[in-house]
Amino acid sequence: MFGMGFTEILIIAIIAVLFLGPDKLPSTMVEIAKFFRSMKNTLGTMKSTIEEEMHVADIKQEALAYKQELERASHNVSNAANINSHIDNLMDDEPQPETKKASSEPEEVTFKKKKKKKTEEENIDV
Repeated sequence: MFGMGFTEILIIAIIAVLFLGPDKLPSTMVEIAKFFRSMKNTLGTMKSTIEEEMHVADIKQEALAYKQELERASHNVSNAANINSHIDNLMDDEPQPETKKASSEPEEVTFKKKKKKKTEEENIDV
């Protein structure tokens, strides 16, 4: 309580008994309790008045509404990203049509055996 340990409270109680005496001590303790209770009530009233003046409740509601809107938007974005990744996966799984490389020379279809092209080593006469 108030950052004090048991021994410190005991020392304060002994000093209070010595200065106030046993007959005034109970009434003084009641007055101290009333003081703390009234301070607590005053602080509560001040806090509620300040909150009303600053419209803290309205600001909190607006902040929560913005937070929910952002969460919905991020959820929608993550859903869109998941859909895009699924579409990409489906596109990767589909067999791609084979395209022939366009050559500049048309090929001639024959049943003759192809002649071997001489490599450079065969062309060189020794």
